[in-house]
Amino acid sequence: MTDICGLTLKKLAERLAELGEKPSRAGIIFPAVYGELADSFDGLPLKQETLKTLNENFTFGRPECLQKLTSDAADKYLFRLADGNTIESVLMKHEFGYNVCVSTQVGCNMGCRFCASGRLKKVRDLTVSELVGQLMYIRRDIGQKLNGISIMGIGEPLENLANVLDFIDIAQYPRGFDIGLKHITLSTCGLVPKIYELADSAAPVNLAISLHAPEDGLRRTIMPSANKYPLAEIIRAARYYSEKNNRRITFEYVMLNGVNDSDDCAGKLSSLLSGFNCYVNIIRYNATGDSPFSCSPHERIMSFYDVLKKHGIGVTMRRELGASVNAACGQLRASSLVD
Repeated sequence: MTDICGLTLKKLAERLAELGEKPSRAGIIFPAVYGELADSFDGLPLKQETLKTLNENFTFGRPECLQKLTSDAADKYLFRLADGNTIESVLMKHEFGYNVCVSTQVGCNMGCRFCASGRLKKVRDLTVSELVGQLMYIRRDIGQKLNGISIMGIGEPLENLANVLDFIDIAQYPRGFDIGLKHITLSTCGLVPKIYELADSAAPVNLAISLHAPEDGLRRTIMPSANKYPLAEIIRAARYYSEKNNRRITFEYVMLNGVNDSDDCAGKLSSLLSGFNCYVNIIRYNATGDSPFSCSPHERIMSFYDVLKKHGIGVTMRRELGASVNAACGQLRASSLVD
């Protein structure tokens, strides 16, 4: 049986052809699945023979929600997958609409020392259906259109790029979720070859790169992936991505007290990004119980911010949405595994 929720429109048409059905019928089935959130083929304007074929060959994959934490700013979902593994998704509530942060892997191998999910080793990549299932469940739960997607939950998205690209293809379908590429952001630790691959794909979404340090030595102490991909290579790939797709790159920078938050670090970061079509997204660290790090004081964050601004670097400060719902990446999943 094929999970229909993991097929792009093109792949659904190809599968129908293999089953002896007209590929054009994908144009009826696809919007019913992703637009109307159908969980069966009943009621579709198709012949009984076709409905029988569909029922015999396709299933509707759905994650099971084990827990939901709610606040005015964000809701966090803990999902159990068919094999018993768990993942998280976060619904972020903005004035402009609803944005869903999705996970791409069960666990993560990047090992960033400040990240809760980095301490939960990767088990496997998520399937396309498991990626899409996060959106389907949340949209059904809130009964509202989703306005954007952040591909920055548990896992390194570029390690699961093929499935992520199919997920993006499905998410932007006009008669389904109808989320345009400009409203989809993918965050990566900086897997250089995959940044080029994404840049040359048909899905040039907004790219956010987790930088968190302005020099290789410091970055290696908090991000093991920095041992493989130095900053010079990451910046070169990011410039290629920006120029190829006319995209402004986001560099994420989590503020760790006494680690990467000095004015000297801010000055070095300004030099590194000078003349680049980018901005820095300063993130207040959402500490977990067993973390060796703490968030920089407000005064230190504002001083860092001022240094960047004085050097002409675009800078924003991420609005805190998820502290009350354990929204540090991997935090809810980690607590559920301990429980």
